[in-house]
Amino acid sequence: MQKSILLAASAFLLLAHPAFPATRSDPPVPQYRENNWVKSKTGAWAARSDGKSYWYKLDKNARVWWSPSGHEWSEVPTGMWADKQDRQLKIGEGKLWWTADEGKNFEEVPEWKWQGPRGEWYKFDAKWTLWVMR
Repeated sequence: MQKSILLAASAFLLLAHPAFPATRSDPPVPQYRENNWVKSKTGAWAARSDGKSYWYKLDKNARVWWSPSGHEWSEVPTGMWADKQDRQLKIGEGKLWWTADEGKNFEEVPEWKWQGPRGEWYKFDAKWTLWVMR
């Protein structure tokens, strides 16, 4: 008698256990985050120049300005900044360009997108509005 009660109790516990496949109703939902482009609130992006970090932004004429703190801004003499792969980017002839050979050869940046030094993604639209991947 004790054996049958013990056997019945073991069977009940085995069937009632939440890890038992028969009790699972739905497969687990994979965890992922959809990335969306959002208009930058500040219009500024992070980049590096000569090993130092700066904030960059454009004025209404698409000239590039920089600031080490994001508070006091100066026009960038060369108008260029570096992406994560140390390619130099610049704006000219109404397009976004980059070079990987110290300015000897420039090519248009595909989709006007680049990756910042911390892995963040930026892009410009046709009106030079800055967008950030969130």
